[in-house]
Amino acid sequence: MIDPIILFFLLGAVAGLLRSELRLPAAVYEFVSIVLLLSIGLKGGVELAKQPFSTLLPHMGAVVVMGLVLTLLAFPVLRYLGRFTRADAASIAAHYGSVSVGTFAVAVAYLGSRQIPFEEHMPLLLVMLEVPAILVGIVLARGISREMRWRSVAHEVFLGKGIVLLLGGLLIGWAAGPDGLKPIEPFFFDLFKGFLAVFLLEMGLITAKQIGSLRRYGPFLVAFGIGMPLFSALVGTWLGWVLDLSVGGTAILATLAASASYIAVPAAMRISVPEANPTLSLAAALGITFPFNVLLGIPIYHALAVWAHTFARG
Repeated sequence: MIDPIILFFLLGAVAGLLRSELRLPAAVYEFVSIVLLLSIGLKGGVELAKQPFSTLLPHMGAVVVMGLVLTLLAFPVLRYLGRFTRADAASIAAHYGSVSVGTFAVAVAYLGSRQIPFEEHMPLLLVMLEVPAILVGIVLARGISREMRWRSVAHEVFLGKGIVLLLGGLLIGWAAGPDGLKPIEPFFFDLFKGFLAVFLLEMGLITAKQIGSLRRYGPFLVAFGIGMPLFSALVGTWLGWVLDLSVGGTAILATLAASASYIAVPAAMRISVPEANPTLSLAAALGITFPFNVLLGIPIYHALAVWAHTFARG
């Protein structure tokens, strides 16, 4: 049976394609996004309080390297096979080296509904993966020069809404611990899937808007929007196996690798690489990769993790 929250996404997509009058007020979407980001951060923070920070450093370093590598691999594919301009290729590559919080939330709900445990410090790795791809994308587009507005870029990257809420939630959860969070647990934890369902309804509507852009930019972008996450998921699965993560943890890391940003990276690219066409990257990330990951990708990445832990270990 399809998870009900996925049906909310399909409802939004169908309503958008049929040009329904359905619209989610911007304030509601903003509120739901804030609650989801804080919930993810709080859950991670609670688990961080249970283990020494030093044990997480190898995982944090490994995912940063993964974000850099995936961006560097995507760039030449887009530049030379896709024949995109340097700015567009760098911008799209940065989107695919970074992560999608929405896809992460769906993966968490997918594993939770199947009672598959995973390492609870994964929200910390989510935060770590937001930044490196943005910096590499800017350097690929611009090179390093004195004219670069690094202060504005750093402000957008490190003080953007997503990073502040995720890191803030992590710190609050870490400081308060599980007992301290009990009074607010019903709102942030028990209602998580309900908020996620509303979020996916809006994402379905947004995805439907990107379909027209995909027709305009041709089959390469569609192929890249599916092929790149599948390749990245293989890298994430391999890394999860190397880091000795559980099956659930490996599936989450594969999902993080396979997802594409549509919040932090577009904002940073708008400041640093304004000549890049944002429609291209959003059409691929939201029109293809996000629905692919939500509908098909996450079960595939889970199957990859199971395979890695059963057959690859012998």
